[in-house]
Amino acid sequence: MALKNKRQDNYPEWYQNIVAEADMAENSSSPGCMVIKPWGYGIWERIRDVLDEKIKETGHENCYFPMFIPLSFFQKEAEHVDGFAKEMAVVTHSRLSMKDGKLVPDSALDEPLIVRPTSEAIIADSFSKWVKSYRDLPVLINQWANVVRWEMRPRLFLRTREFLWQEGHTAHASADEAEKETIQMLHVYQDVCENALAMPVIPGRKPEHEKFPGAVDTYCIEAMMQDGKALQAGTSHFLGQNFAKSANITFVNKQNQPEYAYTTSWGVSTRLIGGVIMTHADDEGMVVPPRIAPYQVVLIPVIKKPEDEAEVMAYIEKIRQDLLRKAPFGEKIRIKLDKRDRASVDKFWEWTRKGAPVICEIGKRDVDGNKIMVKERIKINTPEGKQIVDRDEFVNSIETRIENLQKQMFEAAKARLEANIRTDITTQDEFKAYFANANEWIADGKVGKVAFVRGGWSNDPNSEALLKEMKITIRAIPFDQPDDMSGKTCLLTGKPAVMEVIYARSY
Repeated sequence: MALKNKRQDNYPEWYQNIVAEADMAENSSSPGCMVIKPWGYGIWERIRDVLDEKIKETGHENCYFPMFIPLSFFQKEAEHVDGFAKEMAVVTHSRLSMKDGKLVPDSALDEPLIVRPTSEAIIADSFSKWVKSYRDLPVLINQWANVVRWEMRPRLFLRTREFLWQEGHTAHASADEAEKETIQMLHVYQDVCENALAMPVIPGRKPEHEKFPGAVDTYCIEAMMQDGKALQAGTSHFLGQNFAKSANITFVNKQNQPEYAYTTSWGVSTRLIGGVIMTHADDEGMVVPPRIAPYQVVLIPVIKKPEDEAEVMAYIEKIRQDLLRKAPFGEKIRIKLDKRDRASVDKFWEWTRKGAPVICEIGKRDVDGNKIMVKERIKINTPEGKQIVDRDEFVNSIETRIENLQKQMFEAAKARLEANIRTDITTQDEFKAYFANANEWIADGKVGKVAFVRGGWSNDPNSEALLKEMKITIRAIPFDQPDDMSGKTCLLTGKPAVMEVIYARSY
């Protein structure tokens, strides 16, 4: 049962349709904001739990900082402020009063407060109080928080005025240590995206004009969506001593000399859910990788006669208890027994829309035959993708079944990524002709009109104007660079190339 919008017909409407039909989120009455509904928030919780464990394994600790930041903190770092100024929400009054029957702002604040767009400024202030000696370093902290950026063209999960994220902030005694931290955390993000979200990414460095405001270097992971556009899935920033100087984060080094600390910051957000949708969803609805599915197995009772209910429910409960002893990926399996008073066929299609990895329908006929009707959400072997499976076989193979689904999802997405990175475009004319086309749906490994181009770049400062003219961006300078660039030309300028980059349209 396909959705009303298909990917190849209207990809943006298909995306919105997926979010609505999977009951993941909706637009809020607060303009530009979203309500994340239980299924969508459950996916975020799973991403958060997997990533939080990885962050703690690298020695970081969680904490929390205020969401209101004095304006003067941003004024200390002009480059940083300029990068976020147009997106900042500002609190100027502390209370309301009634005037002519209307509530109006009353008491002006002595200093305006910025609603957190990112926390470098407020966290650097705390670091300046915590760090006095090299013995206090490194400081390795992380926070899970909400962020406000005044987005003018909101889109659920991808761009909203308020969103949820994780942001890590660290301080170090040397530039080398800080840069190693920056790259380490980028690879943590890559690991989570590929092994939990089943979303392959390209790790690399951002060009100068795409860096985070105030950073020395910004590193990124870029994913390819089914329409060929890029999605920045995570960033990690080496900030050098820039923020340390503005916030006076100083320490006495081993030579008993004062020195500014070297800091980093890195983060991912609920935008990852948008990436999961556009990587895996199909024309039946959402498809959730098992590692981040709120429920990995959904059990749906099929009760056609009231007198069968007790026997069917007892059979299902025994299956549920047996499954709870299983641990795919070394984690306790997550099961939903859907006992709602609704038609079983409606519940089946609801969970199909939501993208639950394994959906089971169990009725009296299954009880009598010691069977289970199973649908693996990403395997469509029949029109409804249903299989009749022996009960014991299903229970005993559930760990392998779920782990294989995760693997298959990643392999399919990786194959699509690799098949749609063009490396055969070598001249300016070919390059311009390629991006003159419209984006086209490229799922199932089919090469569309526009996806990624990997090719030469001269690092010319005039490149930014040419990119804007073509409505594309340099997404990343991949870490895996050729040993020899001799003879290669820049696809933008025709000048000798000094590196290879990923060119693409993006979200």
